[in-house]
Amino acid sequence: MNGAERQNYREKEAALAWRADTFAARAAEAGAGEQQTGGFLVLLQRELVAAWAACGAFEWVALGYLTVSGALIAIFAENLPHPAKLIGVQAFVAAVTLALCGAEARVAERTEWRGETFSSKFWRFWRHWNPHLFFLFSFEEMAKLVHLVTPGWQDARLIAFDQWLTGVNPSLWLERFAHPALNEFMQFAYFTYFLYLLILGGILYYRRDWESYWAAMTYSAVGYVFGYVIAMLFPVQSPWFTLAGMWHGGLAGGPFTALINLIEKCGRVHGAAFPSQHVAGAMAALWGAWRHRRWLFWVFLPLVLLMCVSTVYVRNHYVADVFGGMVTGTLGYVIGSWVMKRRGAVATAPH
Repeated sequence: MNGAERQNYREKEAALAWRADTFAARAAEAGAGEQQTGGFLVLLQRELVAAWAACGAFEWVALGYLTVSGALIAIFAENLPHPAKLIGVQAFVAAVTLALCGAEARVAERTEWRGETFSSKFWRFWRHWNPHLFFLFSFEEMAKLVHLVTPGWQDARLIAFDQWLTGVNPSLWLERFAHPALNEFMQFAYFTYFLYLLILGGILYYRRDWESYWAAMTYSAVGYVFGYVIAMLFPVQSPWFTLAGMWHGGLAGGPFTALINLIEKCGRVHGAAFPSQHVAGAMAALWGAWRHRRWLFWVFLPLVLLMCVSTVYVRNHYVADVFGGMVTGTLGYVIGSWVMKRRGAVATAPH
């Protein structure tokens, strides 16, 4: 690639109005290195540099978390049965994240001249909805990492806090109100957690408000990362396990109760209860709605408040977990807002 061709390439990239200075310059530098040395390694380097240049704020946070947690796995490897396997899986997740960024960036560049195609829609969709898969992976991974740093459970401290705050053990005390109708209502409120970010993200995605979309994902990512790191340092298993056998019976209900029981059966994590990731994720989405779709905030608010109560009622969290989730979710919004002001935080072309 000669100087004239490189300049022309940069001018075309600048027309995209997204990460042109970073993406084009770094890709061009890697391309020059390929001419000098050639070979597979230089080609791989060029692809990695281009993929990293296409990353935005969400990917910065996600890949940063994988790096930190991977380092902790290496440092405390003696506390894990298969540390190398965990690091390998994390490396795979990081590679998929980078590959999606790189693929979507290349397709987006061609879209400027060719218009929308099935390929551009396909890669845009998976790039934008990959955060939800990342959140699911990270949460389920905590089942392996919960005792990475700290052995034993810390539930006794949270039980004492709840007792000091309320004068009772909230999960056991609430059992006196148990009734199939109330149980079903509380399970519905608990289920709404799965909808907040999907609804907010879906509206922003449909409106092609890419900056707001990635801001919402970044708020959630930062909030979750705080929670995951705390869970590694301060493992809590939740009332469901700690107080098992102390209730007089299960929470009978209807279809939402059955649905939650199925979800918990397939995906329940033993540990990582403090802070509540349910509450943290809901708070991050709630603040995102306040910032980007104010009317949706008022729709979410009563449901989020009910969901916070339901996490204790359905025996999955202590009151302390709820407060912890409120704090980490709010921190996710505050710090995520700051990250979104960094140059290149939104690495998506205006399709």
